[in-house]
Amino acid sequence: MNNDIRRTIQRLSENHCLEADEYEALVVSFDEESASLLQEYAVKQRKEIYGNSVYVRGLIEISNICKNDCLYCGIRRSNNNADRYRLSQNEIIQCADVGYNLGFRTFVLQGGEDAYYTDDLLEEIISRLKCKYDDIAITLSLGERSFDSYKRLYDAGADRYLLRHETADEMHYKILHPESMSFDNRMNCLSSLRQIGYQVGCGFMVGSPYQTPKSLAKDLKFIEKFQPDMCGIGPFIPHKDTVFKNEAAGTVELTCLLLSIIRLIKPNILLPSTTALGTIHPFGRERGIQSGANVVMPNLSPVSVRKKYELYDNKICTGEESAECKECLSKRMEEIGYKIVVDKGDIKQIP
Repeated sequence: MNNDIRRTIQRLSENHCLEADEYEALVVSFDEESASLLQEYAVKQRKEIYGNSVYVRGLIEISNICKNDCLYCGIRRSNNNADRYRLSQNEIIQCADVGYNLGFRTFVLQGGEDAYYTDDLLEEIISRLKCKYDDIAITLSLGERSFDSYKRLYDAGADRYLLRHETADEMHYKILHPESMSFDNRMNCLSSLRQIGYQVGCGFMVGSPYQTPKSLAKDLKFIEKFQPDMCGIGPFIPHKDTVFKNEAAGTVELTCLLLSIIRLIKPNILLPSTTALGTIHPFGRERGIQSGANVVMPNLSPVSVRKKYELYDNKICTGEESAECKECLSKRMEEIGYKIVVDKGDIKQIP
């Protein structure tokens, strides 16, 4: 690591912003020494706000049916090999019941863009959950919807919305998505969510096909300007039934470097260490936490459908019962000096 990079990392730690070319330089020149320094600063700043707490979210994957045909995704519309499913309203409530009894106080309803889940149906599900449990937070991750739809779901009681922007480079976006999808619409959706009042999450894949250091720098600059409450990043992992099936996966090293950078951009951000990280490395989720992340998301979906929600190949934790999944993660976090926290886990203000 040369002195210029060391000074750049120091300025990022102090000012929480850089020029785009400086972010690019951190990506291009990263080595073990610079990654270690970024990690040191990131963990220090996270601990000043969150201590050793790792927030846990109960993930319920409600449907693998999707109208879109994103070129990287295993549940894309044109994948005729996908074993499709959708959970009923009562099945979703039952998953939340199991999670609540295990101590979960945040539930993430995630799925493809499935027209079955109308605003009326989602309003009813959200209302039922909030009436049954008045101390929970509900995060939705259901893709692109209209402003009016987002507003109805927010008014029904949804607290957070996670919509990965996938890439802040418009040309790169076009490579990853079909012509029917629009970069501008994705960005407008994120703006709508912020305007309505959601706690908003964005995010991107690390190492996705044709991604460059310059496009990653655009992602980091976008996060700096948008100031999301949450940011979900994870390594790209190819799926056997997609256009990009033969592309190389992203790496745990670059993903962890970017987690550290994002923590320094916004020290109080809610930053997951994803299942994808745990899929490409046996201790990937631990390494994510040690790089500045502070959220994990055990799966509460019925075991019978977990293997069907296959965005990428070889996804882990598809056979564990919910209690086993939570207990396993708790032990893993304890082994590296962290503790699982099961409350709502809202974003904290910087002291």
